[in-house]
Amino acid sequence: MRSAALHNKRCTWANVDDPLLVEYHDREWGVPVHSERKHFEVLVLSGAQAGLNWSLVLRKREGYHGAFDNFDVEKVARYSEKRILRLLSDPDIIRNRMKIEAAVRDARAFRKVQQEFGKFDAYCWQFVGGRPRLNRWKSTRQIPATTPESEALSKDLKRRGFSFVGPTVTYAFMQAVGMVNDHLVDCFRYREVARGIADAT
Repeated sequence: MRSAALHNKRCTWANVDDPLLVEYHDREWGVPVHSERKHFEVLVLSGAQAGLNWSLVLRKREGYHGAFDNFDVEKVARYSEKRILRLLSDPDIIRNRMKIEAAVRDARAFRKVQQEFGKFDAYCWQFVGGRPRLNRWKSTRQIPATTPESEALSKDLKRRGFSFVGPTVTYAFMQAVGMVNDHLVDCFRYREVARGIADAT
């Protein structure tokens, strides 16, 4: 079934020359996420992407899993300056001090959100009323870089001490965790993701 899907039309950003990007588009992007670990992973990787392209981040993702204890937020929240220095010499991740320090700060802020809301999942999904937004874009040019919801999420995350969470980054996060379905309407994944959402309700 998956091999047949490879011949279907995809969103234009899913470059067929990049197998990792194709795999990510076909299996993950836009699928609603409710895992705390996955939310934290996407937050860290979305921040790491700032100023870079997602293909580079995907190539480094396995390195991030190893470097950040498989995105165990409780462990990352306890990282010391010594651990941060060790991460700065790790060639398998993006060695940017500000982004690495932000990931550790974000882990601590993430834990505070969990303590307040029970789960980070409950916190972030409230910004779309608890249900994915099903958009109907016909071309990539129509997809916004930010939305009022991503601006509200960005503002609130910053207030809570998160870093690298501008409105563009938070919208990329919302797309990645399925808070919005921004697959183009003629992309084969648009129908699959929409069907999955309907089946889950």
